[in-house]
Amino acid sequence: MGNSTLDFYLARAAQARDEADAATLDHVRERCQRSEAAWTELADRAARTARIRETILSEKAAEASQAE
Repeated sequence: MGNSTLDFYLARAAQARDEADAATLDHVRERCQRSEAAWTELADRAARTARIRETILSEKAAEASQAE
């Protein structure tokens, strides 16, 4: 999952937040807030996955340099 995926999720969360702020109907505002929460969760998962992947790659690089 690349940085563009994370950026996409964050952009959708921001859009949902803006739509919630602009909503005049309660049910529309609530729907947008749920949407924002879902996009934010996806962004959090993508960021966590990227951190884990980076850690694994760093550990493998360290092991490879020690093996040489």
